[in-house]
Formats: sequence, C-alpha cells, structure tokens
Amino acid sequence: METKRSINIPWLFEMAWRDSRKNRSRLLLFISAIIFGIAALVAIYSFRFNLEKDINTQAATLIGADLAVTGSKPADASIKPLLDSLGDKRSEERSFVSMIYFPKSKGTRLVQVRALAGGFPYYGTLETTPVQAGFDFKKGKMALVDKTLMLQFNASVNDSIKVGNVTFLIAGTLNKAPGQTGVSTSIAPIVYIPLQYLEQTGLSKKGSRINYSFYYKYDKPTDMNKLIKAIDPKLDKAEMSYETIETRKENTGRSFGDLTRFLSLVGFIALLLGCVGVASAIHIYIREKIASIAIMRCLGVKASEAFIIYLIQIVGIGFIGSVAGALLGTFIQHILPMILKDFLPFTISTDMSWIAIGQGILLGVVISVLFALLPLISIRNISPLNTLRISYEDINLVRDPLRWLVYILILLFVVSFTFFQLDSWLASVFFTIGILIAFMILAFTAWLLMKVMRTIIQNTWSYLTRQGFANLYRPNNQTIILIVSIGLSTAFICTLFFIQSILINQVNLSSSGNQANMILFDIQSSQEKSIAALTKQQGLPVLQQVPIVTIRLESINGKTAADLRKDSTLKISKHAFSNEYRVTYRDTLTPSEKIIKGEWIGNADAGKEIPVSIEDNFAKRNNIKVGDHLVFDVQGLNMATKVASVRQVNWNKIQTNFQILFPKGTLEDAPQFHVLLTRVSGAKVSAKYQQIIVKQYPNVSIIDLGQVLVTVDDLLDKIGYIIRFMSAFSIITGIVVLIASVRISKYQRIRESVLLRTLGASRKQIFVITALEYLFLGALSALTGIIIALAGSSLLAKYSFEIPFAINLWPVAILFLIISILTVVIGLLNSRGVLNRPPLEVLRTT
Repeated sequence: METKRSINIPWLFEMAWRDSRKNRSRLLLFISAIIFGIAALVAIYSFRFNLEKDINTQAATLIGADLAVTGSKPADASIKPLLDSLGDKRSEERSFVSMIYFPKSKGTRLVQVRALAGGFPYYGTLETTPVQAGFDFKKGKMALVDKTLMLQFNASVNDSIKVGNVTFLIAGTLNKAPGQTGVSTSIAPIVYIPLQYLEQTGLSKKGSRINYSFYYKYDKPTDMNKLIKAIDPKLDKAEMSYETIETRKENTGRSFGDLTRFLSLVGFIALLLGCVGVASAIHIYIREKIASIAIMRCLGVKASEAFIIYLIQIVGIGFIGSVAGALLGTFIQHILPMILKDFLPFTISTDMSWIAIGQGILLGVVISVLFALLPLISIRNISPLNTLRISYEDINLVRDPLRWLVYILILLFVVSFTFFQLDSWLASVFFTIGILIAFMILAFTAWLLMKVMRTIIQNTWSYLTRQGFANLYRPNNQTIILIVSIGLSTAFICTLFFIQSILINQVNLSSSGNQANMILFDIQSSQEKSIAALTKQQGLPVLQQVPIVTIRLESINGKTAADLRKDSTLKISKHAFSNEYRVTYRDTLTPSEKIIKGEWIGNADAGKEIPVSIEDNFAKRNNIKVGDHLVFDVQGLNMATKVASVRQVNWNKIQTNFQILFPKGTLEDAPQFHVLLTRVSGAKVSAKYQQIIVKQYPNVSIIDLGQVLVTVDDLLDKIGYIIRFMSAFSIITGIVVLIASVRISKYQRIRESVLLRTLGASRKQIFVITALEYLFLGALSALTGIIIALAGSSLLAKYSFEIPFAINLWPVAILFLIISILTVVIGLLNSRGVLNRPPLEVLRTT
C-alpha cells in the first residue's frame, strides 16, 4: 500500500532558490514592477502618520486660543453677558473683505481685513518681519500686510496703506497667521489693523458684511466639553458658532484625511499597475517553465509541490520588492511636506514611521501573491506527459475553475482597500467598477487587436510588415500587458490634464467676448447713480446694476429651525435656516435663467401673497415645490411668500445669479446694497479705474476677474503639480512594466529573430520588424488611454463640475507621440542583444 509522502519544506525552498539562479535578472524586473507602487503608499502612509501626530501637537496654534466664538452679526444684548464672562483673557476680531490702496505705487487690491484687539494669538504667534511688529502694530495707527501684497506692490516697512478713510503705517510684513496656508494667502491676502480704528475707516456701516470673532484663553485647566455643553444652546439661539482646540483638531484631521486618502488611491493605482505587470510577466514566465515543471513531475514532484516552489519565488519577489519600495517611500516622504507646504497650515515633521513601513511591506507581499495566483494555479495542470508534447499551445493554462475564485478575491481586496481609504462602501464600489471598466476596455482592445491582426494580414503585404504585425498575436506576445499598463498610465495623466484645462478654460470665459470682467459691490443706494456715471465717464460700459437684500429663511410650510432640530426626518437642509441669503427683485429673467416648473411672475399684486422664484438645486436640497409657502425675515420684518416657479440657473456665466428671486414691488424699501458689473479692456485701464473708485468710494469693493484668473491658474498649477508628482509613480511603474514585459518575452523573440537571421534576414530588417510591433502597441495603447480619459473627463465635467467639456487637443497629440516613441525605443533597446550577436552563438545558448 502506497504511503502518503509528506511535503519537504526545506527541499522546496532549495528548489525555488536553484530554479531562480538562471532567471534572477528577469525576476528582478518583476520586483521593480511593484517597488514604485509600494514606495508611493509608504510615503503617503508615513506622511499621514506624521500629519496626525503634528495635528495633535500643533492644534492649539491653528486656532490660537482655547475657545473661539464667531457670528455674522454683532452680538446682541442677550448674549453679550455670556461672551464677557468666558475665559481669563479675551480678544476680539472683526474680519471683512475690502479694497486697500497703496499710495506709493497707487495700487489697489481686494483683501481680507482683520481688525484685532487683545493679546490674540495666545498659542503661536503672528509671524512678522520685523518680529516685534506682531505686537507693536496694536499700539497705534499701524498695519501688518501680507508678504504677497508687499511683493506685488513693491511695498516696504514704514510705507503707508489706506483702508477705507484711514491711512495706516505698515509696521511689518505678515509672514504667517494662525491656521493660514499659502493657498489661502494667494486667494485672500490678510491685512491686520487695530480694532479701535475700525469705525474711523467707515467700513463698518449698516449692511456691511462683517464676521465677528471672540477668542478666549483659560489660565487654569478647564473642562471644555462641559463648558461647550452648557453654552452651546445659548450660542445657537444667538446664531453664533464655536470652535475649540479639539474641534479644530478633528476638522483639520478630517480635511487632510481627505487629501491623504486621495493620494493613497493614486499610489494604489500605481501598485495595481505594477501587479498587473507582475501577473502578466509571471504568466509568460510559467509558460517558459512548462518543460522544467513537466520534468520535475516525471521525477515524482507533486503538482502541489511544483505550485509551492514557484509560490515561494513570488513571495520572495513580493517581499524584496516591498522592502525596497518601503525604503524608497521613506525617502520620498521627506519630499511630500515640501510639495504640499502651500496647502498645510503648519510644518509637518518627517519622522520614520515603522507602522507605515510594516503596512507597506505586508500589503506588497499580499498583493503580489494575489495577482500572481492567476498564472500560478495553472501549474497544477502541467502533467509529466508535457515532456513529450511539442507544443504548449494545447495545455490549458487559462481555463481553470479556480481562476474565478482568484478574480473574486482580487475584487474583494480592491473594494476593501478603497473602503479604508474613502470610508464609503458606495464610493469604493464605484471606484472598483471604474478601474474594472478601464481594465476591461484596454484588455478587450488588446484581444480585439490580436483577432483582427490574425484576420487582416495578407500575403500581398511586404514581408517586414507581415512579420511586425504578426508579433502582436504570436506566442508570448506582450500585447495585453503593454496596452493595459501604458493605456492606464496615459488615461490617468490625460484625465488630470483635461480636468485642469476645462477648469482654467471656464475661468478664462470671464475675459472673453463681452462678458463682465470687473464686479463692484457694497455700493450704497446713495452712491449707485454717481458710481454708474463715473464708470461711463471712464469710457466703460455699465453691463448690469443689481440691488441686493440680505434675508433669512424663517419657515418652510410652517416648519421652523426648531422643528428641524426636533425631527431629523424632515427633508430640509440643516443649513436652510442658518444661512443668510442675498436676493434681488426684478420683473424680468436674465439669459442665464430658465423656468422649468411653474410660472414666472415679475410684479407683485398688493394684498396678495408674494410670488417668488427659487433655483432648482435650492428646491431639491430643501424639498420645496411650486405652491409651497416660505416665510423670510427681511431685516427683522417677516414676509410671507409663495413659490410660483423653479428656475434653472447657469452659474458659470459671469453675472449676478440668485437662489431666490423676488418680483418688483416687494423689497424696494428694504436695506440694501448694489452691485455693478462692467468690462475693462486691459490691466492699465483696470488699475486706473480701481484707483478712482477706491479714492472716492472707499467702502466699495472690487473684484478684478483678470486677477482672479491668475490666482485660480496658480492654484490649479499647484494642485496639478501635486497630482502629477503622485501620478509619476504610475508612469514609472508603467515604464518598468513595459521593460519587464518586453524583457521577459525577449527569450521567445530570440528564437524567432535567430531563425530570421539564419534565413538571411539583416539587422536592419529585424530592427524594422521589432519597431513596427512596438510602434503599433504604443500608439494603440496611448490612443485607447486618451479615449478613456476623454470619456471619463467629459462625465466628470458634466456631472461633478457641471460645466461644458472643451479641451485643447494639441498637448494630447504631443503626449500620444511621446508615449508611442518611448514604447518603440524601449522595445528596440531590449532587442539590441539579438541584433548584435551572431546566429550560431545564440543557437548554442538557447
């Protein structure tokens, strides 16, 4: 009776080591295919751990106090005693946007003015040059000016700056304020002035949009959770909000958690790309090992033992590649804080994270084995009889029922991993489906190419052309792996480029045609006519003049904010009653508006319920329909209205658009300010016009959309650079996979090329055959990737950004050429060994 032979583990390891000796250079290419994906993930994981640690240690400097209370209107008498009782040290700040004027350079700019009183910040400092300026500016009529403004207007310390009606001496350059980032300063640069001079500026009149902030420092340890629980209802009633060190820590961690999760997905794509390369290369590797495996089977090696031998090799590949990737990622994580510095409100440390390294190594090994299982399980189908079979084409290495189990495991892994990044099953499923669709499209393209080539190649074609195209479907071809890897990398980069382009193009619309490119707001009713006349005197058109009234929503069909707090099932946005709405009144619609439900009524009838028109997204968020009843608080006066129509609004058009629109004859007597839209022809005209307006009407703020365009362009460039840096891992991985795939099939190509050389083919002819194959592969994969990117970007533009999809195809054409040429170059470099060696020498070695 035959006894069962136990598995000799040491012998299996020895066999795996012996078998790898001849193929180590090729196995190193498998390793390199996963190094960059692991490097990206370890770098991001390390960055995340350091970020969380630094948020915990530096959260106090982000808020600058133990407690901050903010509101959009002055504190009334009911809440004032509470605000005065909080904290051992108190500071007050009022912030608003306003135009400032530099007398020296005669420059103007819309900035965020912060009028400050007290010792704020209590944690951290106002980083200034000179250092003492952060404290001294509060002692007199002095200001701190953001460094970007100082550079832009060539200003120096001890120059002057005019804010409203008051001229301040520039005490110092503001380098950084608590919670400030480089991006926030480029969008809204800050100017600090002492609070005691705010009234003199004339910018705090009734109707001005000012945020009121109160900062508190406790000298003794205080249970902030208990304190907040006691004061929250009173603050909520006064329509004020609070922030503590703990809430800032949570909010900051959440916001940057989104960033690191996104970057992790980018690294994960690079890793998936590398593992697809490993799977395909291992597939070719196992096919070449069929004879060796069959001989081992003849010598008594069981199928399971043959499987384990090559599994050991793959685990070794995954481990070595993961360790190398973890070391590279540890180095890269020192670069990430420098790249992201403009988006971070504090300095990130670069300590080594052993947890991140361990996670990266474990993930690399698991994913390498998981993706290599597809070709590995086919080893079980190789029998001893394969030593007698001439062709391995008849061996069923693909159709194995276990492959479906592997497919399921891979899908579950991808979904689970993305869930841990996105914390949403729905988002992770859609992400997985997106990757799966991209893979399927690229794989189907490759399969279709091979089928078509088998069919269309004709004997009438030139010999070199036939040979070059026939390589696309011959045994050990790399058609699928190259099209998938290069196509995915191309799709990723092109999607980034397309989204960047359509966003910038959309902003560029503001400076094209006859659209407005300058907006004046906070115009008082008494100033409306004179500013319009002054605009026309400068030869500029008055494209639009609109009155704006600030209101609040009191109730929807009788349901108030109190009802919403009690009943969470109400389909009303939680911000519906807390937001301030800026509305207007008129009797006509603009070209950017279209009635989709109900009937537009432009004039109100006395004694009847006021008919209003609401924007469709506002209606959806708050479950409001035509015929519903809304009550608005208009500066203390309740006004009952009825929804007469729902409008669709083109928010991308540069003009005043509103969520809520009143008819004429309703809001004319309400406190209001006005907006004027005009168009300037160039920077000089813009500067001159702004100087005139700011000098005569310092309360009026101006948005120069040309300047906004520069800021947005700069911001998009910064974001694009970050994503391009991370996507470089996918590109490098794609190139490595390309080299590995070409390299692993090189040995099959050697035999074919040697036969051609033996039959009299010249180096030039073999060169042409190889070049044709790789040119077609590179061109087709790049084209497919670009098409996928076009489709994906158009969907993003339509459904996420809700803007028209229009791109410049010239850069795309250049990218197409670069990828196609790169594929040919790498293919030829890997084939040069065959071209430079005589046929007899190659035949002896093979």
